[in-house]
Amino acid sequence: MDRGGVGGGGAGPGEEDPAERARHRQQARHYQLLSELQALVKALPSSCQQRLSYTILSDLALALIDGTVFEIVQGLLEIQHLTEKNLYNQRLKLHGEHRVLKQEVFHRHKEAQQSCKPHNLPVLKAAQQRELEAVEQRIREEQRLMDEKIVFELDQKVVDQQSTLEKAGVSGFYITTNPQELTLQMNLLELIRKLQQKESYPEKAFS
Repeated sequence: MDRGGVGGGGAGPGEEDPAERARHRQQARHYQLLSELQALVKALPSSCQQRLSYTILSDLALALIDGTVFEIVQGLLEIQHLTEKNLYNQRLKLHGEHRVLKQEVFHRHKEAQQSCKPHNLPVLKAAQQRELEAVEQRIREEQRLMDEKIVFELDQKVVDQQSTLEKAGVSGFYITTNPQELTLQMNLLELIRKLQQKESYPEKAFS
């Protein structure tokens, strides 16, 4: 069997194997990302820095090498911002509807009092007071339901982010409601976002 061509597809004398070259490039990229993450961590409060160990940062740098996680995080944050804007507009709309409702009741009550005979006024005012209290109760209940909806939808977005990033293999992300773990995840997200900005606009990174 002729073995002369076995090494034909590999590296020639003095040349580095392509696979080895790729591995070295990946190692260099990993080291670069890790160094940048360590620099960004220094800007965080000391209590946050303590949770962001070398292992966590190294694993995060590894997950960021091919750029996919940057795109995932950008997409998740865009969805979050759109959701927050939509919920804010819904609450604003409800507040506007409540203001109009109270104005209508006030004007209707005023007109009724002006056309009411004096001896019937106490009865009318008592009825109007009951109606006003019922309207106020309805407004409070609708505001409470809206606030519950906002909290639920924002919590759901957090769960979506946790699940998506866990599936993407980003260390530190999994579905949890533990406040300490949520703070850690928020810090990790902030690091990814800042690092993405630094990668996109290196000359403005720390300006």
